[in-house]
Amino acid sequence: MFEAGAVLKKEFGEEAVFDFSLGNPDLEPPESFSNVLRSFAEKPFSGMHGYMSNAGFDETRDAVASFLSLEQGVSITGSHIIMTCGAGGALNIALKTLMNPGDRVLAQAPCFMEYKFYTENHSGRFEMIPPNEDLDLDIDALERAIDRRTAAIIINSPNNPTGRVYSEKTIRELSSMLERKEREIGRAVYLICDEPYRKIAFDGVTVPSVLRLYRNTLVATSYSKDLSIPGERIGWLAVHPEADDSENIVNGAVLCNRILGYVNAPALMQRVVGKIPGAAVDVSRYQSRRDMMMEGLSAIGYEFQKPSGTFYLFPKVPGGDDLAFVDALKDERILTVPGRGFGAPGYFRIAFCVPERTITDSMKGFNRVFRKFMG
Repeated sequence: MFEAGAVLKKEFGEEAVFDFSLGNPDLEPPESFSNVLRSFAEKPFSGMHGYMSNAGFDETRDAVASFLSLEQGVSITGSHIIMTCGAGGALNIALKTLMNPGDRVLAQAPCFMEYKFYTENHSGRFEMIPPNEDLDLDIDALERAIDRRTAAIIINSPNNPTGRVYSEKTIRELSSMLERKEREIGRAVYLICDEPYRKIAFDGVTVPSVLRLYRNTLVATSYSKDLSIPGERIGWLAVHPEADDSENIVNGAVLCNRILGYVNAPALMQRVVGKIPGAAVDVSRYQSRRDMMMEGLSAIGYEFQKPSGTFYLFPKVPGGDDLAFVDALKDERILTVPGRGFGAPGYFRIAFCVPERTITDSMKGFNRVFRKFMG
């Protein structure tokens, strides 16, 4: 869809194409980010761009750990933080470290489908578990799927593509189930939390700390969404200090950071993010766009759950054929993503991190396609 969008924009012009396909944040980074970046550019020092430990600069890891301890209520030090090339790098070094060939990794649909490819890259087997009807975690289904070859479960909250934030009650139930299954199968089942949207939550919703609620947890994240710097590829992996074999996991992840070809997270970005822990874009602007999108689509008749976070809406497809529906939207120069791309056919994803004009001007096309598929 991204490539299709480029062709359409070239043919019809940017303003005539309504591109909701890619979660590419359009807000500029916060002023604090720009100020720190400028200060490094204006006052360079010897070794500023040099090699560092494969885990990252100590001062950056310490800064991340200090903020994480306050944010999530878990005492963690820099020695359990590995700076990575975005959340994708963090997920890959985690999976490479935790899995033996043939091990299984589970995730709840709908989810980011690259989890599957990451798992298979490291000789593992990936399985998506269907969600509850309301797209919440189905704890019972996850429990039935766990066996002695299950190395990890990946969860993503706030969730791409649904925008759902899993409640503390749900996370506590998941934690209790995993502790029970670990005793039953005789091995640790690690919970890998993919959290690049943690700071993009709406309506006063609090994203629960999985680190605080489950000991065998690893957190993977990036600054792509909350600082609006996706092209800089900077993030980190945190390993719970009390996780089974935590020291070996950290050492393994540091080694994998190198042998998978990342080597180090970018030096300049490490230095910048280490100076501004907790900084984020103005999330209220995404909430305003969410509300605009919801109001317009609801008036037409689309059905969807109100997202508590991220910048995605995941409506049901009238008639259920998400591929045909997305193709019909494309004829209106509206670009979206079919739900089957996330393991959830019958839905489609809208990324509303776009200018307000794109939202308002697209509604006539959304209406025409809706009426066509409703007969």
